[in-house]
Amino acid sequence: MSIALAVSAGLVMPAAGFELFGMKFFEDQSEVDADAVIVDPQPYFVTFTSSEGGAVEAALRNASALLADEAEPASGAAGLIAKARGDYRRLLAALYGEGRYGGAVSIRIGGVEAANLPPDSDLPDPVDVTIAVTAGPEFTFANVSIVNQAPPTADPADQVDLPVLRGFGVGEVARSAVILRAEQLALEAWRQQGYAKAEIVSRDVVADHATNTVDATITVNPGRLAAFGPVRVTGTTRMNPEFVAQQTGLAVGEEYDPDELERAQKRLDRLEVFRSARLQAAEDIGSDGLLPYDLIVEELPGRRFGVGATYSTIDGLGLEGYHLWRNLFGQAERLRLDARIASIGWPVDTAQFDYFVGGTFTKPGFYHPDVDLVATVSAERTIYPEYTETSAGGRVGLSWFYSDQLTFEGGASFEVARFDDDFGTRDFQTVGLYAGLVYDGRDSSVDPTEGWYAAANVEPYFDLLGGTPGARLVVEGRTYFGFGENDPFVLAGRLKGGAVFGPALVDIPPDKLFFAGGGGSVRGYAFKSIGVDDGSGTITGGRYLLEASLEARAKVTNDIGVVGFLDGGYVAADVFPGLDDLRLGAGVGLRYYTGLGPLRLDVAVPLNKRASDPDYAIYAGIGQAF
Repeated sequence: MSIALAVSAGLVMPAAGFELFGMKFFEDQSEVDADAVIVDPQPYFVTFTSSEGGAVEAALRNASALLADEAEPASGAAGLIAKARGDYRRLLAALYGEGRYGGAVSIRIGGVEAANLPPDSDLPDPVDVTIAVTAGPEFTFANVSIVNQAPPTADPADQVDLPVLRGFGVGEVARSAVILRAEQLALEAWRQQGYAKAEIVSRDVVADHATNTVDATITVNPGRLAAFGPVRVTGTTRMNPEFVAQQTGLAVGEEYDPDELERAQKRLDRLEVFRSARLQAAEDIGSDGLLPYDLIVEELPGRRFGVGATYSTIDGLGLEGYHLWRNLFGQAERLRLDARIASIGWPVDTAQFDYFVGGTFTKPGFYHPDVDLVATVSAERTIYPEYTETSAGGRVGLSWFYSDQLTFEGGASFEVARFDDDFGTRDFQTVGLYAGLVYDGRDSSVDPTEGWYAAANVEPYFDLLGGTPGARLVVEGRTYFGFGENDPFVLAGRLKGGAVFGPALVDIPPDKLFFAGGGGSVRGYAFKSIGVDDGSGTITGGRYLLEASLEARAKVTNDIGVVGFLDGGYVAADVFPGLDDLRLGAGVGLRYYTGLGPLRLDVAVPLNKRASDPDYAIYAGIGQAF
């Protein structure tokens, strides 16, 4: 590769190392060695000046290690000098990033240019450091070209933005990052069309200081058209390597596609049995046009357990735990047992506790890498505000991960249940089917800032004891809008609706009917406390549900955020309710952001409370409310 840049014009620095377009030039090994020398701490303070303000100065300040580490002493004089020498190349790279190729950088330590100071210099304590940058003129592209650019493709999945659309065009500011991005786009365009070994063979960048322009020519060698070859798995101990290779979904002879590689990686991650799994292509494409892959894996331990707790002022304390067995039979099968005790209040009354125990078996790769077989069994005894449920049941079905965003599921279910409510004690035995789909286009599942989410589920069922059929339909949508750099402000909305079709309310199992209220519904009200009053004081669930939530989220710092929210919910018997039946809750919340998601604390009040409703409610959990 050839690089012809007149970078020395006005530049106050010796032939020390600097970095350009991701490559290091003239690196002085003494910088690395000196930085490793640990001697007495060397405090310093920095004075920074730049001939250009705005984005240029911000980029320079962000690039300087001297400024970033000013609050901490350097590792002696040698460490400070090494850091200053590193700043020469960092600041120069920042100038190139802003299209400034004729700048000058001066870094003085105690009045002496850092490049001229020996590592064993005797410096004052503290020592003054002066950084002065002359940005120079802004350079623009005079001529740009990509030799061997990929031809256009009619396949939407293979289309890649042209570099000119990303700033690599005549008259555009000649930022170094634009050139690097143009290279990436040029390579990606070939790879999307099956040329796995496309590479940049030369990069000619010439800056003309007389005209303040840059000529850039990128030459690509696409190599040969490739197809996926066999996948060889190494690193397995308990996993079946043939199953692991099959689970990538990469078929031998299928045309190379980087999107398929990305999807293969997600399939492996979804198995939840590997600490790491890395696909590595062979050095060369074989004479048969196949590109073999090595899959190097490291397995996780076979067992895992966890505990958790939830609390609200209305529903009390909840304790839960689980035990997970991974890879039961060598093909990533998982068995998870869950147990929960909830509604623990004071004074302690075990008769008011809620109990749950259940198990879930998952068999990944059931006849296809993107299909899982899932079977669950559970039993519970739960006291809701309007009824008590004692039940046991199970379901078995398939989950199809159709794409990164879209998932389908379907199967059969069975439940035996007894309910105690205002209608008395009633028994039900239901068998049914279920089908659903989820579209998740959010940028995060625990703290989304943009995108939208939609889900729909339908469950037809038949009550064996009552001889009555029914069906339950639920749809939900969520959307998120972020504002500002890195989205410190987010406006989030949620809308949920449901309907139950079947016999009279008294003949429908209460867990099929709709209730509202609680932390994931209408905050400020007890869980499932919003139902239907038949006019005589009997409270039941409803046939129809409509819920909505609106949240305004703001980050105060990188770790702390605040939230204001308004929730509303309708539950109706046989006709759509009027406005006087709408229950509203509002409140504020605090968020503490962690690597696992935000810790949530919400305080809510019912805006049109009934006599049985609390004055306020406090909710705690992990992740945003929706």
